[in-house]
Amino acid sequence: MNVLETSSSLEIFGRQAQFQQITQALARDGDLLIAGVPGSGRRTLVRRAAKEVGAKTLDIDCVRATNNQRFLQLLCEGMNKTFKSAASHEVVEQWLSEEGAELFERIEKGKFKPKLAALQEQRWLTYKLLLQLPQLVAKTIGRQMVIILHGFPHIRNWDRQGTWEGFLRKEIKHHTAVSYVLVATIGEISNQEDFYLETVQLTPLADEVVAAWAQDILRKEGLTFNPRSNSLKLFLDAVQGHIGDASSLLKRLTTLRVEKGLINSEDVEQTRQEILSSLSTTFESLLTLLPANQAHLLECLAIDPTEKPQSKEYINRHHLSRGGSLQGAIAGLQNKGLIYGAELGYKIALPLLALWLRQRLS
Repeated sequence: MNVLETSSSLEIFGRQAQFQQITQALARDGDLLIAGVPGSGRRTLVRRAAKEVGAKTLDIDCVRATNNQRFLQLLCEGMNKTFKSAASHEVVEQWLSEEGAELFERIEKGKFKPKLAALQEQRWLTYKLLLQLPQLVAKTIGRQMVIILHGFPHIRNWDRQGTWEGFLRKEIKHHTAVSYVLVATIGEISNQEDFYLETVQLTPLADEVVAAWAQDILRKEGLTFNPRSNSLKLFLDAVQGHIGDASSLLKRLTTLRVEKGLINSEDVEQTRQEILSSLSTTFESLLTLLPANQAHLLECLAIDPTEKPQSKEYINRHHLSRGGSLQGAIAGLQNKGLIYGAELGYKIALPLLALWLRQRLS
């Protein structure tokens, strides 16, 4: 079983309203802001909607853009991967020989990269010219394009004056053959009043939705949760409505060879432990990269969930820093998509991470 297929089916199964909203927006050349935690299916949902309307997708991971030169490189790489047809290559070749001749290097037919520019002014000109190319290609070949900017708010780490972001926002309004989808965490947009785009928020799916989807997938594999056991509840408690974690756990469950096709509680528990073991190195690395106050707060929320981490009682019980340091830790974890905000009780957004932390600290 392909895990992407299982996650995609869950997104459609549980997110029909959001899928329809995204599809309708792209169909009318609209632009969107998709907010959710990592693993909530933001990009996959957009790709499915783009395919539905017959558009090509161009995916840029802005988290990897540590400065404006790197951002330019990633934009070029994304376009090189997307512009595959002979017609697209013809447009690119003409563009390189004319407008882009001074600022870009040709790698091979239809592929290019930005010239290294020491001067900020040259990088700025490269950026302005580069943003025109998807619109030019889309209009020439007669096919809509969807540009997905994953982790878009991360460019503010180097675009502190908002110059590059501001220009992109203006271009978004003017491009008629290209739809832009900015992907962020809910925490990153909660205090951003200047987001004018139509917004779609992806929160955890209800248990009954995940249960219906999981049982349907298992049925196709000749499996089912044993109704005489606690296996379904254990599965739902482990994934807590998170698409990525649900897909990972279900993929392993479909490989089981169990008597009469019945999945018991011990099968779910064993499979869950196998996943946690395989993710251990990833989770350890994540903790290492977090500032100390964020790592400590994350551990506290794992072993002692609370809707009021700012309360005096909770601060004293876990020896948390008061005031700005605690608020900064909360905001930092929200912005990274590791915890939800007050609306969902500040719980850890990645259920398997929360389970791993509890076991690690017990």
